[in-house]
Amino acid sequence: MKALLWLVGAIIVAALAFYFLTDMSTPESAFEQQNTMQQQNLPMVTPIEHATMILDWGGTILYTDPVGDASAFAGKPAANIVVVTDIHGDHFSTSTLAAVVGPNTALIVPQAVMDQLPAELASRATVMNNGQTRTEQGIEISAIPMYNLPESADSRHTKGRGNGYVMEKDGARVYVAGDTAGIPEMRALTDIDMAFVPMNLPYTMSVEEAADAVLDFAPARAYPYHYRSPDGLADVEKFKQLVNAGNPDIEVVLLDWYSNQ
Repeated sequence: MKALLWLVGAIIVAALAFYFLTDMSTPESAFEQQNTMQQQNLPMVTPIEHATMILDWGGTILYTDPVGDASAFAGKPAANIVVVTDIHGDHFSTSTLAAVVGPNTALIVPQAVMDQLPAELASRATVMNNGQTRTEQGIEISAIPMYNLPESADSRHTKGRGNGYVMEKDGARVYVAGDTAGIPEMRALTDIDMAFVPMNLPYTMSVEEAADAVLDFAPARAYPYHYRSPDGLADVEKFKQLVNAGNPDIEVVLLDWYSNQ
């Protein structure tokens, strides 16, 4: 009987040890993630939908491509900076911009977007085109190309019309790719801490091409975003597997961009 009791006790102790060790290896809690991001001078990410997100970078609030019902931003911190990548409706909405761009908001757009802004918004916008850099509220913003491959005059995204953005603050660098293929300008990037990469054929690129491009420029963290297409949502789990098979040091972060799908 004593031997049996000893065996049962040993099993319980082993089970408890396995539980606690397993629990310690689970992903960080939201609080721990926030502390980690703050310690690394990186922004906290709030996905809104598709290409729209909010970045809280040490209290400076950036919106990317705000579209859709303005109620999605209710209760969220007001934007200090808004960047728009392109003219298409999943990136650019004059009604949403009118709702979220305040009197002190820096609105940054490519020329093609400026050309379509109503007068009031246009008077408050700053044009940035590929290759240009400016600093807004302590964040250095560089506009880089985003376009389809192979290049053609009638492609959905021609080189020079829209912007991807590389944003830098306190040595940390964030890349928002916009609508693009795995272009040479993306693959040549260096020292990227967070990369938001699209994958939705026929508009941008496949999961495989996106993974291959990410492996080339090797950001510390890669975030699949903008992955809805006419056929549904891209297989971001496959993207994660491909990236981690090629480079396990890249952290692939899967956020919920389509909670209403």
